[in-house]
Amino acid sequence: MCTRYLTPTQAAIEDEWHLGRANSEAFIRPVFGRELYPRQPGPFIRRARDDAGYSRELVVGRWGLIPPFSATPEVKFATYNARSEEMRSKASFKDAWARGQRCIVPATLFYEPNWETGRNVWWRFQRADGAPWGLAGLWHRWIDRKTGEAHESYTMLTLGANGHPLMGRMHKPELDPATKQPLPADQQDKRSVIPIERGDVDLWLAGTVAQAQALLRLAPADDFDAEPEA
Repeated sequence: MCTRYLTPTQAAIEDEWHLGRANSEAFIRPVFGRELYPRQPGPFIRRARDDAGYSRELVVGRWGLIPPFSATPEVKFATYNARSEEMRSKASFKDAWARGQRCIVPATLFYEPNWETGRNVWWRFQRADGAPWGLAGLWHRWIDRKTGEAHESYTMLTLGANGHPLMGRMHKPELDPATKQPLPADQQDKRSVIPIERGDVDLWLAGTVAQAQALLRLAPADDFDAEPEA
């Protein structure tokens, strides 16, 4: 799971995902090139809502998806990560997934906790090729029934990473309730965000549910430039 990441600059997002400036108020919001935490506003890329054909648009929304059933945009429970294995049935995310409301979350780097020393040491993860990450996400546009105000929001998708040589090392280990010792690797609950490669972005944003499902896979360890945070 991811609870902290750094957004690219506006120019880097435009260059990497071929976006023009004729997008939205996102360009005047202070959300680029900064470290983000859950429930803060951040940029994401989706298929343009007002284009009958296909184009991409850059949007600013709350990091933490506002479910359709929510009575308020200030959701108190955690919706900033969505388990891809559960999103088809989980009430907070199933509508967005079924409707193809998929997005790319741009990240220069993201952070994960490592407990191999017995205490939390934050690691940072960049791409080995120096490009920004394009992380798989879902979005929802929640409308306040009282005021008509629209609130954009998004979540990052995660995937089980117990067997991954790098991501399987992150997060605090699950302990056996009886012995208080770490459970075997196959019984842990290691998670990772899911990168969408450049050549798969259009398929992720505009493909069928089945096509998008096939893109939910972990990146090879060689794709990462990872190290403890200085």
